[in-house]
Amino acid sequence: MSVGAQTKASGSPDSGVADGGGRGVDRGSAAGMLFGRLSVLPVVVAVAWLLVGLPLLLLDRFTPVLMLVVCLPVMAALVFFGLRLLPPQLEGALPFGRPGPARTPWWAVLGVIAVAVAFGVNQMIYHSQFIIITRDPASYIQFAAWIAHHGSLPIPQENGAFGGTNSLLSFNSPAFYEVGRTIVPQFMAGLPMVLAAGFWIGGVNAAVAMGPILGALAVLTFGGLVARLVGARWAPLACLVLALALPMQFTSRSTYSEPLAAILFLGGLCLVIDCLRAEGIAARVLAALGGLALGLTFVVRLDGASDILPVIPYCGLLVWRKRPQAWPMIGGFALGVAYGIVDGVVLSLPYLQVNWSSVKPLMIISIAVAAATILITAAAVMARRVLSARTSPPQWPRPLQWLRAQWLGRPGKWLPTVAGALPILAVIALAVRPYVQVVRAAGTPAFESTIAADQLAAGQPIDPGRLYYEISIDWVFWYIGVPAVIFAAIGAAILVRRAIRGGIPAWTLPLLVFSWAIVSTLFRPAITPDQPWASRRLVPAVLPGFILLAVWAASWLSGWLREHQIARVARGAVVACCAAALVLPATVTTFGLHVEQGGPVGVRLTADGLAMKRTYQGEILTVDRLCAALPAKASVIFLIGGGSRAGNELVEVVRGMCNRPAAIWLSSNMRPVPNLIKGIERAGRRPVLMAGYANILKRWGGPLRHIVWLRTQEDGSTLTSPPTGTQPFNLTLWMSEPPR
Repeated sequence: MSVGAQTKASGSPDSGVADGGGRGVDRGSAAGMLFGRLSVLPVVVAVAWLLVGLPLLLLDRFTPVLMLVVCLPVMAALVFFGLRLLPPQLEGALPFGRPGPARTPWWAVLGVIAVAVAFGVNQMIYHSQFIIITRDPASYIQFAAWIAHHGSLPIPQENGAFGGTNSLLSFNSPAFYEVGRTIVPQFMAGLPMVLAAGFWIGGVNAAVAMGPILGALAVLTFGGLVARLVGARWAPLACLVLALALPMQFTSRSTYSEPLAAILFLGGLCLVIDCLRAEGIAARVLAALGGLALGLTFVVRLDGASDILPVIPYCGLLVWRKRPQAWPMIGGFALGVAYGIVDGVVLSLPYLQVNWSSVKPLMIISIAVAAATILITAAAVMARRVLSARTSPPQWPRPLQWLRAQWLGRPGKWLPTVAGALPILAVIALAVRPYVQVVRAAGTPAFESTIAADQLAAGQPIDPGRLYYEISIDWVFWYIGVPAVIFAAIGAAILVRRAIRGGIPAWTLPLLVFSWAIVSTLFRPAITPDQPWASRRLVPAVLPGFILLAVWAASWLSGWLREHQIARVARGAVVACCAAALVLPATVTTFGLHVEQGGPVGVRLTADGLAMKRTYQGEILTVDRLCAALPAKASVIFLIGGGSRAGNELVEVVRGMCNRPAAIWLSSNMRPVPNLIKGIERAGRRPVLMAGYANILKRWGGPLRHIVWLRTQEDGSTLTSPPTGTQPFNLTLWMSEPPR
């Protein structure tokens, strides 16, 4: 694949791009310039926030004042200089380009903005209040709550509040690890640092509202990527398909990490594409920003390290081609990855250790890819220097001459054809996989019990070790439809052929990263396979990759019909059919559309999907009541037993949002321990006991108070079909203060 071919999309005079900076704007499109800047604005802001935030967090100085003082100038500089250096023309390598500069119509810009805004408003209406820890979104919220209020990590156990070290107490809770005399939160720090801004602005209500905002910005950024690679006229359609996809809505209604990761990943690709079309200092600055954004994906999401792995050989390709963007991009990418490594090792080491079975292979692969890239690039550069120093062409051995003629001298004959067939073969292999493989693995007791419960509820044979990874392609079929996958495979086949011939340099990196992310994610999703939970794996790269390639295939078909002088009405009908084939499957799954008997005409259309269902409502009010019920100097002990859910879910809530020391009592017989109570009193604090059942607290004495009685809905759980419903989530908690 070439990154150096000069085309109208890569900086030729015909494109109207003089130097990638502000010159040549009069020949460009004002709409295109606005769209280009808006679509990368979220990623530039996110880069500045993370770039400043992580060092301050490491220094225990992550405070709103310092973030404003330090981050705002950095953010202003990146936004001002970065956006000014963008090429004035937005559109890149179109399937069937017309001569002259491509202009972006205003309706396309307004269409993308309208889709992003409508998506954000819809998600804000139906967003969850997921703050009680049962799964990741609440874990991120509690992580963010602590650093927003304290500005430092790790979290102290405050043993002294319980009378000193006590072997009967545990400070572990879901997503929060007890390490020595501290507590270390799970996950990378990227999203919590962003959610902390919500806490500073408007408390927990603003923090949970960050999910819809990040989702809407991810849709906008994706529109910019589509405009650069396919054309601005196709961007509203692509954004609409992504916005309708259930995984995008699911992850944007709660505080999942995937929308922020998508902003960095997709926005980084936009910046890299722009740097290839720029020259001089603009090309270098945009390359550094693009590499930095891609590298910082690792700070947001541990799996992001896998998605950005192809950036390494791409940088080697830039070096070999002697592109000026090479070393700035390498520097930015290395800095972003270094941030992720420091974050993981210093702040989230227990998380890496728990996921070592996935981290170790990824680390080995990354080192191998980096080493191979360095060696191959160095050898290629040295060979080029040796060959360029010769006065006569080198004489190859006859067998090598034949191979060179077949594969290098005539690339249009074999190599593009073979490579172009790979995307189609990969999709076929994934579709056939369920018929030849059943993926199983030994898991933790909690994992196996979850799978067994879901299988029992669905009336399936109990097989706790089954992972259901073999049907991962079905997940894509459910959420965006079979036509989108077919279109994407065809589009990828055509693009790979063109890329190997060196005609579309802007597509080289997107093809590499999306191909790798799609195949690696669908082969091994590495997640509990219940839906819609597992669908989050598809959000940052898999669904955007399929949709981007599918829309490109539709645009290619439209251009092919135009070049063959097919009537405009017929072309319009074909485009409408393609659009419907992409939009309808996502709509049917997300809204749960189906036909039932009844109504005035005998049949009626009903919708029972997740699009208009709320989950985890009332949790903020519940936590407010919990905190209000606690005495000012309370030391809270949760008594876990009897099948109660209360305790594990709330211990970090009490510690982080109620600002009270909290621990779990490990005894299995629930008998009172007077010394424990006396130790708390000697520390000048008031012992408070909590349990899910009143009878657990009765033997300790003291009046009982029923302080939590939550009745809400949580996400449903299915294994072999798209999700359509929610399920009850009930939580009750009793409190007692032992008599003095």
